[in-house]
Amino acid sequence: MSQNDPTQGPDRDFVEYIIKQMVSNPDEVEVTRTVDEMGVLITLKVSKDDMGRIIGKSGQTAKAIRVLLRVVGSRNNARVNLKIIEPDGKEVSVADSSFAG
Repeated sequence: MSQNDPTQGPDRDFVEYIIKQMVSNPDEVEVTRTVDEMGVLITLKVSKDDMGRIIGKSGQTAKAIRVLLRVVGSRNNARVNLKIIEPDGKEVSVADSSFAG
C-alpha cells in the first residue's frame, strides 16, 4: 500500500474493522474510499441481513459510526463522510448531526 493511494487510509480501515465486527456476514462487507475537493467519502455496502445492525434503532448506530469516523478523520486533517448503500443500490438516508472536526 502506497502512502499516496487515495483508496486506502486509516479512516477506511477503521470502518471496515468496526463493521466486520458488527455483522453476521463479514465476507460481504465492501468499503471503498474516494477523495475529492469536498474531502473523503467512505462508501459502505453490507448484506441485506446486516443492514439493521448497521443502521440501528432510529439510525443511532449509523450516526455513532459517522461521529467516530469524523474523529478519525480530524486526527488526519480530513473531512470524512460515510455513505451507506443498500443491497439494491439505494443510498440509506439517516439524519446526521453535524460534527465540526
